Parts: sequence; structure tokens; C-alpha cells
Amino acid sequence: MATSACKSKTMLLMVFVAAALVMSTPSLAQSPLQYNFYGSSCPQAEATVRSVTEGIIKNDTTMGAALMRLFFHDCFVRGCDASILLDPTANNTQVEKKAIALRGYDAVNKIKAAVEAVCPGVVSCADILAFAARDTAVVSGGFTTFYMPSGRRDGVVSRLFDVLQNIPSPILKLPDLINNFAAKGLTVDDLVTLSGAHSFGQAHCSVFNGRLYPTVDPTMNATFADALKTVCPAPGTSGADPVVSNNRVTDPNVLSNQYYSNLVAGKVLFVSDQQLMNSTYTAAKVANNSGDAATWMGQFAAALVKMGSIQVLTGTAGQVRKYCNVVNS
Repeated sequence: MATSACKSKTMLLMVFVAAALVMSTPSLAQSPLQYNFYGSSCPQAEATVRSVTEGIIKNDTTMGAALMRLFFHDCFVRGCDASILLDPTANNTQVEKKAIALRGYDAVNKIKAAVEAVCPGVVSCADILAFAARDTAVVSGGFTTFYMPSGRRDGVVSRLFDVLQNIPSPILKLPDLINNFAAKGLTVDDLVTLSGAHSFGQAHCSVFNGRLYPTVDPTMNATFADALKTVCPAPGTSGADPVVSNNRVTDPNVLSNQYYSNLVAGKVLFVSDQQLMNSTYTAAKVANNSGDAATWMGQFAAALVKMGSIQVLTGTAGQVRKYCNVVNS
């Protein structure tokens, strides 16, 4: 009986994912990306990324959120071109990774090295980020695996200023969040759906301390706020900036629709999270996602694929880097 129920749940999720992908992504005739792009040039590419990604997350469950966040940051800054991965150089000291402290760079380098071992010079770092984000949803969220189009090439430009201009701030109000996503070709529905990634991962107290001090934000659950204040000191009282889990209600390393239940209960960290309750439309989407995990998972998969097509470099544009942290010489 248990096995039958599990199979039924899996089949239902596959139907939702397939339907969401059909409804939410452009046809391949319109997209510069392709499914199974490496089918001939490197047939082991996606399996290699999946295997290494699984091992990384199983060894350290916090790495799932780190890899997902890298993909988001990469796509929102200059498009999905792996520019987030580039190290500073003598000629360019102010690269994207200088703007915000992110984790996962070593993990991406490990995945890239494994892919290079089977197919040297073929698979871009931009595609590796996309595949790793998809595989993170599978490993950390229990998603049925889904197609991630590929064929991205790597950019050669990385500028700190571009991060400041493009990454949505955690203190943005709802109209600004909507405009930020719209500038990337993403809808209000995509905003609500992708915000579910805040069901896992971590944040520094300084990012949301304004909701705790000098007075607690009235939209935040009082008990939740009191617990946060035991970890996060008031600004100016300590040089420390502790890290807390985005999800302090259930497992903080699982990608799930728990985020929406937390949001309804006032148990989320960021101003930008709570803003989703500030319109009838987005609040209704939050409520629906809270009560229907399978539908949200299908929508999240589709939105992730859609996000992965932002301003991509294809064809002869850009390059395929040998090492993800430096451009080819």
C-alpha cells in the first residue's frame, strides 16, 4: 500500500511538472536553448553534474541552497552567463562575487572538474550552474527530475556595479519586486513561485534586523521575533553578524512549500517575503502554494527553467571556460 501511494504521488508530481513546463516556457523553436544540447558532444554531461551535485549535498545539506542561490544571482545580474563565478583580476578587482558573500564556488569548481574529465572544453559553466540548480531541486526538494534546456555560453565580463543594479533587495516593497522581476521577463506568478526557495538557506541578521529593532515589525509573529532577538543583537551593540536559517520552523535544508505556511504565519525573515501578503492576488497565490505542494513543485520547476533563459549567450557569443573562475587566456 505504501509503495503504491508513493508511486501515485510521484506520477501526480510528474504530471504537474510536465503541465507547468508546457504552460510556462517558450517553445524550443522560440528559445535559443535546447533540450539535450550535449546529447552528441558530451552525452555524460548531465549525469556527471547530477552525480557530483548529489554527493556534494549529501555530504553537506546546506549546499543545496547555496547552489540554488548562485544560479539565481548569476541569472539576475547579467543573464545566465556564469559571470558570478569569475575571480577578481589585476585589471578588474570589483567583480560580482565581491558584492555579496555567497557560498558554493568550490562546489561548482568541483562539478566543472568532473565534467572536464569526461568532456574537455565542451560544457559551459553557465550550463553547469543550471543543471546543478535543477539537480538541487531533486536532491534537496524531492522533485521528480525535469528537463533543463542548455546551450548557454560563458560571459567574459563581471562587474560589482551590475549586482547592485539588478539583484532584488530583501527590503524591497511589492511594486518594486514586481518591477524587478518584470525587467527580467518574469511575472508576478514567477516572483511568488521562486520565492519558495527561501524555504531553505541562511541569512545574516543584518539583512533583516530592521524588522526586529528598535521595535518588532507588527507583521512578524511575536514569538518568532523573540526567538530571533536571542540570536541577532541590536545594531551597534556588537560587531558580530550571526547567520540564521531562513526556515526556523521545519528542516532548514529542504526546498519545499513550507515557506508559504511560514509566510502566512508571519514567520519569515525578509521584508520582501512579507510583502507577498500585501496584495489580494499574491496572498491568494501564497495560500494556494501553502496547501498544494505538488502544484507548487511543478510551477517552481517551470519558473526555474524560465529564469534560466534570461539574457543567455549562445552560438559563438562568449566562450566555454576551462575553469569557471577565470576567462580563457
